[in-house]
Amino acid sequence: MASLTRVRSDADLDDVVAVLERDGAVIVEDFLDTETLAGLWADLEPTLQAQSYSDNWYDGLRTRRVSSLFARTTRLTPVVTHRLFLGAARAIMQKPIPMWIGKSRQDMVPSIQISATQLVQIHKGQGKQPLHRDDALHLRPHPGPTSRVMVMLAMSEFTADNGGTLVIPGSHHWDDERAPATEEAIPTEMPPGGGLIWLGGVYHGGGRNVTDSPRTGMTIAYDLGNLRQEENQYLAVPRERVLEYPEEVRRLLGYDRCPPGVGWLEMNDPYIWLESEEVRHAALGHLVS
Repeated sequence: MASLTRVRSDADLDDVVAVLERDGAVIVEDFLDTETLAGLWADLEPTLQAQSYSDNWYDGLRTRRVSSLFARTTRLTPVVTHRLFLGAARAIMQKPIPMWIGKSRQDMVPSIQISATQLVQIHKGQGKQPLHRDDALHLRPHPGPTSRVMVMLAMSEFTADNGGTLVIPGSHHWDDERAPATEEAIPTEMPPGGGLIWLGGVYHGGGRNVTDSPRTGMTIAYDLGNLRQEENQYLAVPRERVLEYPEEVRRLLGYDRCPPGVGWLEMNDPYIWLESEEVRHAALGHLVS
């Protein structure tokens, strides 16, 4: 069985993009430092431990899930701005799209945005999740241009026995008639702080946990800015918490306008909603209480 390509955080971005375009997935062994990882555990573990198991077979009857992660911690900047994750997402998805406006031919480059965020903890007795494509929620045909790039951060060790994410390399090149088979999937094995980056068209799923220890991962997705976010970040994350993140992350959360004009608010860049009350009132008037 083939293995997934493994790199370090200082790997050449172009090389990582080439691997992703070929295989659809790559492991970054040192994706996150131990201090930030410990801080994320401190912020998120109490909510995770209080969470009940999922109530359906797809999400996992022995699996705990927590969403709205940006509302629960202010430590996600190093995750979503990681040079290989964000860099690959931009390189793969932010490609010029030609269009005519009257007699003027212009190239429009779409934005990208944070879509789904989730903490996933697989416990002993959980079976394999059905293999699936996460970009299927946008009802798009395959193969085709990439509209989603994701990361699975190992909050704990990932092994073949404890539920390490199953991936079928190269499956983003398949059409929609070919069904995935479990024997084609490779388990993700990586240390705490490692990260699996993969494309939305890749077949994958949570693995079976036959150990006594839970396997915990954090998944965050980038989608094209002209698509609806899977998780509604505007409702999931209070404005006050959004303001605790730097501008780059605020815009990645969706407070940005995707060219040529998707997502505006009163014909303004939606980032104005995060400006001071005076600025918002001048631009938005009745929308500001």
